[in-house]
Formats: sequence, structure tokens, C-alpha cells
Amino acid sequence: MSLDVLVVGGGGREHALVSGLRRSPGLGRLFCAPGNAGIGRDATPVSIEAEDIEGLADFALREAIDLTVVGPEAPLVAGIADLFRRRGLTIFGPGREAALLEGSKAFAKEVMAAAGVPTGAARAFADLESASAYVQAHGAPLVIKADGLAAGKGVTVAQTTEEAEAALRACFLEDRFGPAGRTVLVEECLVGEEVSFLAILSDGQVLPLEPAQDYKRIFDRDQGPNTGGMGCYSPVPSFTPTLREQVIRSVVKPTVAELERRAISFRGVLYAGLILTSGGPKVLEFNCRFGDPETQALIPRLRTNLLQVLWAAARGETLPLEGEWSSGPCVGVVMASRGYPASSSKGDVVSGLDRAAAVPGVQVFHSGTASIDGTVVTAGGRVLTVSALGQSFAEARRLAYRAVAAIDFPGAQHRTDIALRAEQSEVSGKERRDGGPTDA
Repeated sequence: MSLDVLVVGGGGREHALVSGLRRSPGLGRLFCAPGNAGIGRDATPVSIEAEDIEGLADFALREAIDLTVVGPEAPLVAGIADLFRRRGLTIFGPGREAALLEGSKAFAKEVMAAAGVPTGAARAFADLESASAYVQAHGAPLVIKADGLAAGKGVTVAQTTEEAEAALRACFLEDRFGPAGRTVLVEECLVGEEVSFLAILSDGQVLPLEPAQDYKRIFDRDQGPNTGGMGCYSPVPSFTPTLREQVIRSVVKPTVAELERRAISFRGVLYAGLILTSGGPKVLEFNCRFGDPETQALIPRLRTNLLQVLWAAARGETLPLEGEWSSGPCVGVVMASRGYPASSSKGDVVSGLDRAAAVPGVQVFHSGTASIDGTVVTAGGRVLTVSALGQSFAEARRLAYRAVAAIDFPGAQHRTDIALRAEQSEVSGKERRDGGPTDA
């Protein structure tokens, strides 16, 4: 059977999904709405924005699309999956009720409390005065979170009460995040290493994916403001098989069971943003879709038929118990435009893409790009993710940064320390096995 597929979205995550679907046996026609300059080489672009859910449904019906795969969170929270299913269309992605796990952090906390999922203590506030009083009573450090969707920029880790108060004013007085910041969570500040753990759900069935680790700050050594993600790698050496089973047992399965108790179906991706504390793994947040840039580090490693898995999950059918993965790691480095994350420079010519793609093991995923008269130009804050597979983290990093060096556009920014911890851990582990020094 040949399946015609529509991927919704136009970023690096969607380019990676298109790449994974393109190499899947059983694929027929492949569309992407709206796509970008890179996706347009691998899938037929469709000039419909991801938030135009009625337009997307009309297109899927007109073209007899067999499977729609949703990348971004906004259309999921808007109810695209419910609309498609009402119209008899098969779609991979949770309905509006399940997507509230990402669309409302307060709702996610409520579900976690009911399910007994380990997470930080938090209170929700709808006005500045009561939130400020709570901050002053509890002191810093604290985490201030806009309740709704804020494109990864609605979280402030406040080391002082002054920083916490400024974050509250940004939500309540400056309206920086619009409706997303009208309710604010003030949360306990947890300490530990962060890990992204994703699982594909087919109602009550769970297919865990490999762990990944992303980098949210703009500058090396985790300095500067938060971004949508400046790079990622997979797997994560510190995330042991024991921890993996613990997270499946204490986070994923109880959350799925609680949703089922509420008669909420979930056919899509549950993404748990974890922090590995001294008291064990705890959930920082839930997302209801593939991560970006995590997908750009996971899909190159995936050896399971992506199309087959997404098709089964979308229909509530049986999933494999485990996926098949490359033994070597993948390192993805994000290249961002001048001014990001405060702003972004658009229309700058991007050169060297073919040279970068020619580096062994490298895939260049487009995020914020457009094509003008056949020339690729910047069209957003995060422009590209350069991902490389290697036999080791050292090799994957070397190949990724070699490809990054081949690409140029005015004001290009990237971090130089993506997966450096993993490489150092790898070297330290080898030295211990060889009987050498153990200091990294």
C-alpha cells in the first residue's frame, strides 16, 4: 500500500520529519504546508499556513491525503486533529483536550498531580499583586512561566526576587506574551541535568524514543537569553537504561493512564522535558509534538520505518515495543540569524549549503529559510540545523562543525559547545576502561 502524506509546518522539525518519511518504504506523494526552501527539495510545498486548519483539512480532502502529520504545537492546541477526525481524515497528533498538556502549564500540573508524576511544586496566578506577594514570601530562585504557548520564550529562571518581579511584569503589565501570559506559574527551581524524552502514543500504547539533550541558551556555557533551541544531541550518556525505565514507569505510563481516566485519547507524541535531580527525574514541562531541535538529532538515527509507526499511531493500532536506532550518536548545531532571539534578520543570502551537505554523515535541515529566484535566504530566527552522524561524539561533533564552517550568511550565530559534555564523558569513560586517568 502506498500512502500519500501531508506534513504540517515549515521548520527544522518538519524538514527532519520529511526526511524520515522520504526514506520510508510505502510512501506515495509527500506534501508539506507551508514548508521552506529546504523542504521544497524533498516534498511538494503547499501555500497554506500551519494555523489555517480549515484550509489544511480542505486540501487533505481534495487531494485524498491518507495521513497528515502535525509538527507545530499551535494547530494542535487549536484543534486541528479534532477537525480532521470529524471530517474522516487520518491525522497524527493529539486532539485539543490532550494538547492542553502543552497549551496550559497549569493543566499539565493538574494532570501530573492527579497521576502522581514527579514534578516541581508550582502555583498559578492570574494577577500581578498575588503573584508578587508569593514571590516575596518564598524568595528566589524561582521559575516564572507563562501558562500558554510562547514559542519557547515564556520561561524565566529567576535567581533573584528582582528578576522574578521583572518576569511577572513582562507578563502582566507589558503583555509580552499576549494571552499566553495572562496566567502565570511560579514554580520551584529544580537543579540538575535536563533531558528530552519523547514517546509515540497510540491511545494507551507507548513506543519510547531515544533520549536527547537540547541547548536553550543563545551563547556557549549556557549564557544569555533562552531561545527555541540552539542545538541538540542523541543519545544522552548520563541517561542510563535504568533511568529510562524509571521515566516510562513513573512519568509516561501514569500520564497516559490519567488521560484515559478522563476519556482523553492521545495519538501523537508526548514529550517530557525532564530534569535529573538528586531525588530522581522530575518533569519540567510536557509538549504534545516532536521537539525542535530534538527531532533533527533523532530522525537521522532512526532505523524503524517512520511512516509505518506514525500511520499505526494515528489509527490507534499496535506499535512496536521498541524502535531501531543507529549505534552512533547524532549532533545537531543550530545556525541562527543576526539579532536572534530578540529579533531576526531576514533576506540575507545563505551560501555553502551544498558544500555542507557533502560532508560525510551530514544533513542540513532548514528552519527559517525562503527561496527568492532560486537563491536561499534567511526568513526567521533559527535558520538551519546542521546534523551529523558519527561513530562517536567526537566524530559527530567534528563533522557537524566542519559543515557549519562551510555555510555563511551575514551575522550568522551558533554555539561551539554542542555535545561537548557528551564528548568529554565519552573520553573519560574510555580512559577508565583503558586504565588511564579519570579526570575529563
